[in-house]
Amino acid sequence: MDEKMKVYEGKMEKTMKNLGGEFGAIRAGRANPHVLDRIVVDYYGSPTPIQQVANVSVPEARMIQIQPWEKNMLKVIEKAILVSDLGINPTNDGSAIRLVFPELTEERRKELAKEVKKKGEAAKVAIRNIRRDGNDAFKKLKGGDISEDGIKDLEDQLQKLTDKFIKEVDKAVDAKTKEVMTV
Repeated sequence: MDEKMKVYEGKMEKTMKNLGGEFGAIRAGRANPHVLDRIVVDYYGSPTPIQQVANVSVPEARMIQIQPWEKNMLKVIEKAILVSDLGINPTNDGSAIRLVFPELTEERRKELAKEVKKKGEAAKVAIRNIRRDGNDAFKKLKGGDISEDGIKDLEDQLQKLTDKFIKEVDKAVDAKTKEVMTV
């Protein structure tokens, strides 16, 4: 593969990795510690992920337990979870915080499936934008050390790469939608 292609393939892979992270944050009825990945707490003046100030475990299928290493972090973590878009009220027992995930209703499952599709579409748009940037960059090479046919070949390779990643996004969306809709 051409060196010029590797740059765009790397960007598309980052888009897929980002999509995977976003899908990890969508909860499908069972507790997944990754829902806490984007929640940060104020730890001595610096924003810090919850996983770095507490032990996060999943003692039951629908429960996450957060055990802070310092007692004074209980209230801070609880507040961070309350103001996040998680939609779950934390239970604080004085030594740990528990998040109990309710069983998903059919309506909520459909909402989550729509959210999954929306995130998949956003990833596809990002991949197409990478393709557009690549094609623009290739067109600027015209008249340089590369022939028109060479540019056409690069554009064809980039289109194949784009198609491959779009298929990967579709597979990921289908898998996550299936997971969300499974009772």
